[in-house]
This record gives sequence, C-alpha cells and structure tokens, in this order.
Amino acid sequence: MLCGRIFSSDSNSTSAKHVQSFAERTAKVQCELQGAARLDCQKAETFTVFAGLENSKLALYNPQNMRYIQRSLEEQVIRAVKSFPAVVLTGPRRAGKTFLLRHLFPKASYFLLEDPDIVARLRADPQGFLDAVRTPAILDEVQNVPEVFAFVRSRIDRQSRHAGQWILTGSQEAPLMRGVSESMAGRAAVLQLLPFSTRETAKVTLLGGGYPEAVLRPGNARLWFSSYLQTYLERDVRAVTAVKDLATFRRFMALLASRHGQMLNRTDLAAPLGVSVPTITQWLSVLETTAQILILPPFYENFGKRLIKSSKIYIADSGLACHLLGIDSVIELEKSPFHGALFEGFIAAEIVKMQANSGRRREIYYFRDEQGLEVDFLVPGKSGAVALVECKTSRTVTPTMTTPMQRLAEAMRKKRRKGVTVEMYLVHRPPKAKSPTQAVSPGVRALAWQDFLEEFLLIKR
Repeated sequence: MLCGRIFSSDSNSTSAKHVQSFAERTAKVQCELQGAARLDCQKAETFTVFAGLENSKLALYNPQNMRYIQRSLEEQVIRAVKSFPAVVLTGPRRAGKTFLLRHLFPKASYFLLEDPDIVARLRADPQGFLDAVRTPAILDEVQNVPEVFAFVRSRIDRQSRHAGQWILTGSQEAPLMRGVSESMAGRAAVLQLLPFSTRETAKVTLLGGGYPEAVLRPGNARLWFSSYLQTYLERDVRAVTAVKDLATFRRFMALLASRHGQMLNRTDLAAPLGVSVPTITQWLSVLETTAQILILPPFYENFGKRLIKSSKIYIADSGLACHLLGIDSVIELEKSPFHGALFEGFIAAEIVKMQANSGRRREIYYFRDEQGLEVDFLVPGKSGAVALVECKTSRTVTPTMTTPMQRLAEAMRKKRRKGVTVEMYLVHRPPKAKSPTQAVSPGVRALAWQDFLEEFLLIKR
C-alpha cells in the first residue's frame, strides 16, 4: 500500500535504500523507478527527510499533508517556456527548483544528472541518450555534465520553432552560465529561483530563513542546516574548486557569518584562518557561485563626496546565518549583537528575491563616504528614480534615524537633474500597538518591515 512519495525540492532520486529522519529514526525506504524518474514508496513515515549522503538529494513529503506553495517565479517560468526553446533555472541547492518544475510540468521527462548511471550513459553516448529522450524534458543539475549543452544546442537548431523543449537546472551558477554563454546564447532564457520569500509564505522568518525544508519543518531546522552545510561542503564546494581543507572552509563560513553586514575585508578574513588573500578571494567566489552570499557593491555615483569603494557582504539566507552564528531561538536572536545586521541582511535578501522573481537583474547598493555618512540600501527604479532604505531593529522610530537618508537625498537632488524621484523608507520592527502615522521626518516613511515588503516589493520598480 502506497503511503507517500519521495519528492525533492531539487529533484527525485532514482534510488534510495536508507535515509535518516529528523525524528532520529531510520526509515528503510525501498523505491522502484516508474516512468520519468517517479518514485513510489512502499514504506514511509510522515516527515521530511534531508539526506546529507553522497549522491542523495531527498526530501520525503506525505502528499496528503503537504501542500504546494506557489512560487512568485512561476509566471516568468511559464512565459519563458512559451517563448524560448530552452529555459535554464539556476539557484542555490535545495531552493525548490525541481519541485517547482515538476509541479508546473508534470508530464515532462525528468533526468537527474547526479545519478551515476544516467551520467555514465550520457557521457558514453550523448547522441543516443538524447535521441531516446521524450521532450519536453527536464535535465536537473546539468552543470555536472557540461558537454550536454552542445548536443542540446544542435537539437534546438534543428527545431528552432519548438519552444519549451528543454528545461535545464543547476546549483552552481558560474559553471552553468559558462555552458549557456558558450553553447546556448540566444536559445535559452535564464532565470534564478531563490529560497522562499515572505511574499510567498508568512512562515519565512528572520530566525528560520527561507529554505523550504527549514520553513516547513522549523522544529528540525537546526539538524537540517547542519546536514545542508555538510552536503554543500562535500558536493558543491569540491565541484567548483579544489578545496583541500574542508574543515578550514567550514571555519571560514562561520567567520564570514560574524562579518555579516560589514565591509568586505579579505585580509581581515585571511589572518585568523592562516590562509592567503588569494585563497579568500577564491573561496568567496565559490560562495557567490553557489548563491550562498550576497555581495552589495557601493553606489556608483559621485555626489561630490569621497566614497568607500569596498563591497558589503551578507550570508544570503538569514536562517543559515543564524545557524552559523549559533543562534537557535528567538530569545537568543533578540539578545544577539548580530540582530541588527541579520535584520538588515533579511531585508536585502527580500529585495533581491523580488528582483529575481520578476525576471530582473539584481540591482541593490549601499552608500558610505569617508566622513561616515551611510545608508543601508539604494535601489534604482524606473526613469532614474531611486529608493533609499534604512533598517532598524528598534520598535520605536525617531527623526534622528532618518538623518543619513535626508543628507544623501539632498546631495542626490543637487547632483541629478530636476524631477528625479528620491523615495526614503525607514524600515523597523513593528510595535505591539500599531502606530497611527507613518510620518517621522519630511519625505521619509516609517514602515514596519512587513508593511514595507508588502508595499515596496509589489511595486513594478
């Protein structure tokens, strides 16, 4: 009797015998491949499983208790599939790429290019393998077999009028994009799926972040993040670059979390670890390639001030940042010296998700000059408009909190042409008693972070 099915936020696995549950029990799951990588379980528990085992990308959901959460990117994916022969969906591991695609295109053939048997067959006879594929087809984690791009391109060129035939996914953006730029230029739409946003589900929190499994099973989030880090280190890090000392890389990630929301100083990161600055640069590239960090550049316009040119760095998911910092509860978060930086990074991530989900390129900056004038975020809009955003964890807002934004706005208005809009937002935690007014200073709106995201992220900027 079938009591569940194995799905994955990133894929269906083609075989699984042993997975460890978050309930600290071992469930022996014997599955048989049916159709296009569809797995039916003969024996399963009603829980989510994350298997941090080699060659395993599993999440176990009970279909009666598990509801699909609509993703904001769906509209862009459907539009791209109707317009392009191929669609490339990137994003961090476990963000839900495969679960999204299997939901939108349930009849598409599916192949996981992490399965050794499939990889071996594809490399041994790529033409024969692809000849047997029924399109539309989903090729998951395609960066593992980059040579497939050339063969897919030849098929697209022979049937250029047929849209939506090939849907490719990958968790390592740089290697994936090299294959796209070299072989699929003009033939593929490229989209990025990030973890859940607050617009998609109210279960996304500062403490838990937005990864689907951590959101849906918050009681098991600590174990999930530990497993995620182990799997990430073993698979993605080694796949992107030859990191020999994974223990030091793990310490590097924890050290980087302690610099969350600060200026990026590679020398400061290299010294405690006993590694070189070029090594730190390489490791940062790995984290950015696998969408684990956000690097915010300084705003590029000169308003007659000497600007700081260093970038600002954040762990992309606030839940992962809290885990790396050893913050496991709301009480610990409230007392943590990192609370303000974590809140700031949480808002930055939501803005980035809004841009990615609308199919736009990432555009978010910060401003700081040598005199110490600093504004958390600058988000360019249409027709040269710009939004200034200042984040405060306080539940009480005061006019002095808006001074940096007002000073920068005045400089921008003097430097820029007349008629350009400069909007200012002071984002804060909501007080228990809702404030009757949003006005705090001339031209500045004070909004609780939920109201800010609801209003600001819905605007087609």
